[in-house]
This record gives sequence, structure tokens and C-alpha cells, in this order.
Amino acid sequence: MYELFSQYPFTAAMLALVGLGLVFGAVLGYAAVKFKTEGNPIADQVNDILPQTQCGQCGYPGCRPYAEAIANGEAINRCPPGGETTIAQLADLLGVEAIPLDDEHGEEQPAPLVAYIREDECIGCTKCIQACPVDAILGAAKRMHTVIASECTGCDLCVEPCPVDCIDMLPEPSSVRNWRWEMPAPAEIIATDRAA
Repeated sequence: MYELFSQYPFTAAMLALVGLGLVFGAVLGYAAVKFKTEGNPIADQVNDILPQTQCGQCGYPGCRPYAEAIANGEAINRCPPGGETTIAQLADLLGVEAIPLDDEHGEEQPAPLVAYIREDECIGCTKCIQACPVDAILGAAKRMHTVIASECTGCDLCVEPCPVDCIDMLPEPSSVRNWRWEMPAPAEIIATDRAA
């Protein structure tokens, strides 16, 4: 056997490398299983409830960092896009009391908003593109910009940087994707109206 390896040193080197690769691969595989760390499942559940606008109004750079902060004890009332509905869902998930929305971080909008650029007034400065956290604005320098309405989360971060004030936040148009039946009035209200 030794004579075989002495005659073919390349084969011996290859077998040694393959053997070392198998040993180190097995050690790394064992370490990956033994020392595996799981993400925080509460943070994942909180992140699923948040509206995913990535607007930063809560004081965090996006919904995922805010979800991790909530899982670590941060207040649940800092998300204006989610509003009272999100606060109630988070309170139910975490088993805490639902508290009103913190006005310091913004106000809840009654209907989802979408950014619209008045294209004839746009100067192509690209400041709105840089401010958009979800890349919902298309355009190039010194060219007209437009908003992909289906991608816009309504965070309104693009409005303030616009030097010519050509961006409007308008209610999301009704479509098959977002239309909902209006809930009927409760029976007590109907009975009171009929009695009056």
C-alpha cells in the first residue's frame, strides 16, 4: 500500500484531503444540529400582525425590528398604520391590556392611503425614491417619477422630502383586491331607530 502511495503522490494527497473534508464536515454538521438557535417565535407572531409598511413611524427602521422590540417588552401602541386593530391583536397575543395609540408616533388613518405623484410637476430629483422603504416609486434622475400603487404601503415618507410638493396621499381606490362588504348595523341600533 505504501508503495502504491509513493508511486502516486497525487492520489495520496487527494485521499488525505477527502478524508479531512469528511471528518470536518461531520464535525460541522454535528455542531450545526447541537448548537442550533431558533428565532424568537413571539417576534415572528408579532411581525405577522404588524402591517408591514416599513414606515419607521414607530421609531424602528421597519416592522421586524419593532416586532423584536415588542417581544422584548416594548410598548404595543406605536404603530399608526396598524392603528387600534393591530394594538388589540397584539394585546390579545401577548396577554396584556390594549392601550390607545401613542399620538407621538402619528395618527391612525381611517382608510389606507396611497402616494400619487402629479407627474407634470415632478422635476425628477429622486428624493422620493430614496425615501421609499419598499421601492414603490419608479423613475430616474431628471425624469418623471410614478408610484406603483399596488406596492405602496401608504407610509407617506416620500411626501416630506419632495422639494416641489407634487406628491399627494389619497385613499386607496376600491378594487377587487381591497373591497370589503360593509358590516350591517347591530340589531340593537336597528331596533332603536325603528322605535324612534
